[in-house]
Amino acid sequence: NDLLDDIQSIDSLLLDLSTLRAATNDFGEGNMLGKGGFGMVHKGVLPDDSEKHKDLDLGRRFKIISGVARGLQYLHEDSQLKIVHRDLKASNILLDLDYNPKISDFGLAKVFGGDQSEDVTRHIAGT
Repeated sequence: NDLLDDIQSIDSLLLDLSTLRAATNDFGEGNMLGKGGFGMVHKGVLPDDSEKHKDLDLGRRFKIISGVARGLQYLHEDSQLKIVHRDLKASNILLDLDYNPKISDFGLAKVFGGDQSEDVTRHIAGT
């Protein structure tokens, strides 16, 4: 299965605490972006990634877009639970060292049950 071939081990997504402290200036107030559903959110800059944004040629951009589309297809159609993200934007797409996209921040996501395909809500999603 191509989808399974694209999934990497969870170890590639984990960072140790010392790396997070260095990237966020020890979780300093100057790096605080706000409060999320699970606590404070800080901006972090990893030392190895500072020049990589210059390398986003058309091929890599296509790889990112295709990966996000595959992720959304999985959430909407292929997973056991149907999940609608409701806050998809560039800042909620994380890239690993090989530019594989990871959809993040599911704080506003909606889980649909069984055959449910629509929902009525009076709550505004996003900012």
